[in-house]
Amino acid sequence: MRTVKTSSGAAAVQIVWSFRRGSRKIEHIGSAHDDAELAALKAAARQRLAAGQLELDLSMGRPGPSGPLEIASSRMGHLWDALSRAYDALGFPQATGGDEVFRQLVLARIIEPASKQDSLRVLEETGIAGPSYPTLNRRLPAWAEESWRQGVSEACAAHARLGPASLVLYDVPALYFETGRGTGSASPGSPGNAVSSRRLPSACSPAGTASR
Repeated sequence: MRTVKTSSGAAAVQIVWSFRRGSRKIEHIGSAHDDAELAALKAAARQRLAAGQLELDLSMGRPGPSGPLEIASSRMGHLWDALSRAYDALGFPQATGGDEVFRQLVLARIIEPASKQDSLRVLEETGIAGPSYPTLNRRLPAWAEESWRQGVSEACAAHARLGPASLVLYDVPALYFETGRGTGSASPGSPGNAVSSRRLPSACSPAGTASR
């Protein structure tokens, strides 16, 4: 069941029965112009979805509430476990001293790129008990230390089996690649896209130098 806005500004309630190879089978229940009509249409859609489905008798001795049960919690277990295994394979637990807060922030931002504060929401939706926002902020100074970044970079280099190498970072918005047109600071040759030749210490190469 879904609700979409129509061209007239009404809220249309629809049931999407199937989605296969770009083709959808959609049943239109009706259009609502206020909250009362919308609630009535949603109730009708729920009844339409439950048509012909019998309630399971659990023999608990007392009648339970009719309708769908409330989802108390959920956990994206397979996704989180797969990302955790990749995190472990890269050697990050050893590089970070087993910092679980760092692990949670990294994996949350892989699931959904978001701000530090919004990453806590991602963890909650994933079913992971994340840290508090003050705890997250207290860890930031340690993560900003050069030694911390060096350790993480060394773990990446060791996993990739890099020899002496240089890392070149080129900052170009995705929009430039999608449209083929520059957007001011994103146009070729502009300062925003210049490659810096400043030599920075980095453990992405065992030699300890890299170009940025």
